[in-house]
Amino acid sequence: MPKSKNKIYFVCEDCGADHTKWQGQCGSCGAWNTLKQYLAPTIDKSTSQLDSGFGYANAPSLISDLDQVELSEKTRIFTGFSEFDRVLGGGFIEGSVVLLGGDPGAGKSTLLLQALAKIKETKKVLYVTGEESLEQLAIRARRLGLSAEGLSVATETRAQAIANHISEHSPDVVIIDSIQVMQLESLDSTPGSLSQVRETAAYFTRLAKTRGVVIVLVGHITKEGGLAGPKVLEHMIDCFMMLESPAASRFRTLRAIKNRFGAVNELGVFAMTEHGMKEIINPSAIFLEKGESSAPGSAITVIWEGTRPMLIEIQALVDRSVSQPKRVCLGLDHHRLSMHLAALNRHTGISLIDWDVFANVVGGVKISETAPDLALLISIISSYQNKLIPEDCVIFGEIGLTGELRPVANGQERLREAQKHGFKKALIPLANSPKRDQDGMEIFAAKNLFEAIKVLGFG
Repeated sequence: MPKSKNKIYFVCEDCGADHTKWQGQCGSCGAWNTLKQYLAPTIDKSTSQLDSGFGYANAPSLISDLDQVELSEKTRIFTGFSEFDRVLGGGFIEGSVVLLGGDPGAGKSTLLLQALAKIKETKKVLYVTGEESLEQLAIRARRLGLSAEGLSVATETRAQAIANHISEHSPDVVIIDSIQVMQLESLDSTPGSLSQVRETAAYFTRLAKTRGVVIVLVGHITKEGGLAGPKVLEHMIDCFMMLESPAASRFRTLRAIKNRFGAVNELGVFAMTEHGMKEIINPSAIFLEKGESSAPGSAITVIWEGTRPMLIEIQALVDRSVSQPKRVCLGLDHHRLSMHLAALNRHTGISLIDWDVFANVVGGVKISETAPDLALLISIISSYQNKLIPEDCVIFGEIGLTGELRPVANGQERLREAQKHGFKKALIPLANSPKRDQDGMEIFAAKNLFEAIKVLGFG
């Protein structure tokens, strides 16, 4: 039977929304000039390639009452890395689809190969690569000191051929590296195009659900720094993780951006070594590594990542400006920095209008919450006045535009984490004051920014 004529449609590169005709602005996300033209994929119904092996091509759908649906406890498949399992929500869930993205060289393939080498001890696994040869995989496994026995591998880019492998060998966990090189032969488009990425991801998602197999898709980072086709894939998959590699750092952070079976924004920390990825069980100790002596402009705060607290160091440098004052911050929201400097001037009288202000989160961590607000401003004042912040003092709290200190979530857990690492003092919002005395820790609770500055002897 001949294929029907292709239809033209337009897709927003930012959000992945479909449009029947071109327009200057995307109707979904509001971005301008982001619509690109594509040919709608045509499927040869006579071959039924998309439904081959699924077993429900012609099966009618059923309607059930929600209270009559039987709930079964899904078993977790542990990766052998506690940090990896933490980000996943406790391990892989049977029948789930996971997307792992990251910069080239971040260690995506290394981490997954190491995980498979541990999973294969109890489960059947399959590693499918479309970018490397089997010899290259074998060389990497030998370099990492991994046992290759029982680790099934294949080099393939055809989605239907991979489905046949899964049908014949019935693995429990399948790695597909990467989704950008996979293709459905029934589609009239090249591998890596938006239509191929979307349709192959949908194909593997249906395969995972019907076969009960875990499928992990590896995704590439574009030159703009985003995952290729992110919005298109995020709607289909169960878990989306990013493996980030700060410049010139051996540490890697694995962050969950979407997770149907666990907490989002969960963070796992690894170190890249000559023997592969090594998990960091206590990341606070890593991010708190200091030089030989303390210096003004350094403050310790406690952030909350997913389900656990983490201590990090915020550094600030204030220097006399010779032209237009600069406001630069790495790992923090620069808009909040500008607001806090305005609040500092208004409510304490400390004006930095003629000074350059630079702020950085040590270790390359990116912070999205408001708890480090107070530590950021205290570090800026410390650098400006060239005064040291006590080394045994931890600082956290949200700052409002009226200068008040607002409480942050999980304040008690943050204090316990700081105390566990030897901190004896804490500067926090008044509303976060513990109901009981913290044995061995002196708590300074302030209502506003002015009081907080006075507590540390800054003025």
